[in-house]
Amino acid sequence: MSDIGSGDEGSSSQKYQGMEQGSEYDSGQQGQMEQELATKMLQIQSKRFYLDVKQNRRGRFIKVAEIGADGRRSQIFLALSTAAEFRDHLSTFSDYYSSLVAVSVVGPPNPDNVPEDGKLKSEMMIKDNRRYYLDLKENSRGRFLRVSQTITRGGPRSQVAIPAQGMIEFRDALTDLLDEFSTDEHAYKPDLPEGRHMHVDNKNFYFDIEWLCVEPATSEDGSVKTRKTQRLLSQEFF
Repeated sequence: MSDIGSGDEGSSSQKYQGMEQGSEYDSGQQGQMEQELATKMLQIQSKRFYLDVKQNRRGRFIKVAEIGADGRRSQIFLALSTAAEFRDHLSTFSDYYSSLVAVSVVGPPNPDNVPEDGKLKSEMMIKDNRRYYLDLKENSRGRFLRVSQTITRGGPRSQVAIPAQGMIEFRDALTDLLDEFSTDEHAYKPDLPEGRHMHVDNKNFYFDIEWLCVEPATSEDGSVKTRKTQRLLSQEFF
C-alpha cells in the first residue's frame, strides 16, 4: 500500500457507496440526529474528494472523504476551527511546493535533497484530544500532502492524501464552506467534563456543565427529600 492510497475506510452517504466508520464527530448512534448542510466534490488527478459540512447535537464539523481510483475510501473529521487552521496551513504548504517546482524548472531535481522518509515539510495541529499531522511527502508517484488524524486516548489512525498540485483547489473549496458555515454559535463542543461533588453542612451539591442537583441529607422530620434540579450556566462553575 502506498502512502497516497492508505487510510481508514468508510462513509455515511450513498455517494461514497460504503458504510460509516464511527468517530467522535460522526458515529452510528448519532447518525439519525445528524444533518448534512453542504457538500463539495473535487476531482484531483485520479482521486475524488468530498468535503461535507455536517451538524449534530454537538455542533458543526467537516468530514473530508477521499476516494481513490481503485475505490479505496478514507476520511478525517475537522472541527470548524481546526478546518480554518488547516486552510491556512494549505496556503503555506502550497507556497513551499511552488518553490520546489521553481527549483526543478531551473535544473534537474537532486535526489540527495529528499529525506529517507520522503517528508519535505511537516506541521501538527492539536484540537482537544485529537492531533493532526500534516506531511508534504515525495515518493515514486509524486508529491502529496498526507493529513493524519489520531485520538490521544487510543483508536485507529485515519488519513487522507491530497496530491500537491491540488492543494490550492482544496484550500479554496474549504474557504468557501468556512465562509458560509463557520460561526461561534455553531462551534463544535468537546466532550463534557466529569461531574463534581461537594458536601456543605448537611447538603450534597452535584455539579456538571449543565445541571446543579441539591440533595439534603435529611429533612427536619427525618425523611429524605427528593433531589431538586435546576439548570445553570456553565461559566458559573468552569
